[in-house]
Amino acid sequence: MSVSRRTFIKYAQAVGLYYAGLASSGCAPASSTTRGIPLVKDPLGMLDLPEGFSYTLVSSTGDKMSDGFFRPGRPDGMACFPFPGDVTKCILMRNHENWPDTETAGPFGKDNTLATALDASQLYDRKADGDPFLGGVTKVVYDLKNKRLEKDLLVLAGTTGNCAGGATPWGSWLSCEESSITPNDGAGRYHGFAFEIPSSADGLIDPVPLVSMGRFAHEAAAVDPATGIVYLTEDNRTGLFYRFLPDVNGELVKGGRLQALAIKGWASVNTSNWARDWGGQGFGSVAMGQQFEVEWIDMDDVEAPGGDLAARGHAAGAAQFCRGEGIDYGARPGDGMGEIFFNCTQGGAQRTGQVWRYTPSDAEGGSGEVASPGKLTLLYESPGADTLDNCDNLKVAPWGDLILCEDGPGDQFLRGLTPGAEIYDLARNAHEGKSEFCGACFSPDGSVMFVNIQEPGFTLAIEGPWASLRV
Repeated sequence: MSVSRRTFIKYAQAVGLYYAGLASSGCAPASSTTRGIPLVKDPLGMLDLPEGFSYTLVSSTGDKMSDGFFRPGRPDGMACFPFPGDVTKCILMRNHENWPDTETAGPFGKDNTLATALDASQLYDRKADGDPFLGGVTKVVYDLKNKRLEKDLLVLAGTTGNCAGGATPWGSWLSCEESSITPNDGAGRYHGFAFEIPSSADGLIDPVPLVSMGRFAHEAAAVDPATGIVYLTEDNRTGLFYRFLPDVNGELVKGGRLQALAIKGWASVNTSNWARDWGGQGFGSVAMGQQFEVEWIDMDDVEAPGGDLAARGHAAGAAQFCRGEGIDYGARPGDGMGEIFFNCTQGGAQRTGQVWRYTPSDAEGGSGEVASPGKLTLLYESPGADTLDNCDNLKVAPWGDLILCEDGPGDQFLRGLTPGAEIYDLARNAHEGKSEFCGACFSPDGSVMFVNIQEPGFTLAIEGPWASLRV
């Protein structure tokens, strides 16, 4: 299924608004401020929202799904796709971050009895005791008109630590394994790969790992539709920022080249701004708004059975990013060139988050980028947990701001980040568990924002006067 030109233009307009705001303010501000948007307390104790906004509970962990499996726990990264032939519906592709030691809230019920009926080709891997790994992906069909879940079903099974991922322009979902468990750890196969699932899937697919995209603590992915290049984050304190150049645009399973970003003239830099005794370059080593020209280092032995891909890349000159997580793409107005935004959850001098922008070269992935390199900019660094606490998943909103899902130790918020580097509250998790927000994404028409609360496992649909959030 392909994404329509109309849908693509909406994404382009959103990022264009963000880019235009940065340009008018001199690329990026030197300091941050907050914009007060009061939240109304939810009497049901689920979600505090601004005045005029409301939410619908789409689904909860543990209920039976349409295919007879149980809805898995720990919903995480997510993307929304148009429903073919019906604008009143949409499709959600939803990850489940169940880890190797997860024993409950899987899709197969008590003692995993439902897994016995699966064909071997439908399950990526099992544990040493024969039980399946419980990570994977579910597909949700949501009725926008009647505000209800129409059906949901399991489409990827037997993987582990499926944290985030990303949508492709050709209508598929890239699900990323953050866990890199190996046969030496009790797995039957190596993990730490990305998997591609078409949003048209109507049941379990054959789980084929995209081995050329590398084996590491995969977090999220974003695809530039103009080039087919995939950008990848790594959830590791000494992780790298990668790009994948496919041999065939839109056919990732056919392979390609994996590369890691390096800053020109500053080899093997640690971008965290952590103090030196924390292992960083020191406070303020990268300033907000500072822009760097980049180059890309070819990675070899990308399946990395020893789990040393990031270490080898850093030794070769690649820049380290402190827990790269959420990532999103869009095209700026006028020239249609793409912008890539990504979070570093524990980056920054206060270790509470950074937001970066990568601007690809006009000749991205070709020989011409040597003379006209891509550029990396630190857009925002959190001054402390009260302002932004461990930004995780990221989404470009239809009105041009960035939506940041928090994953900190206290109250969890959805925060908005404006082009002027203002932070504002969009939602607060009022549930007693205070679990992280995950998977923020918007319906094709921009009217509904979907988001997950990971524990105890809720998927929510939020509606309201989105235009009131514009500045």
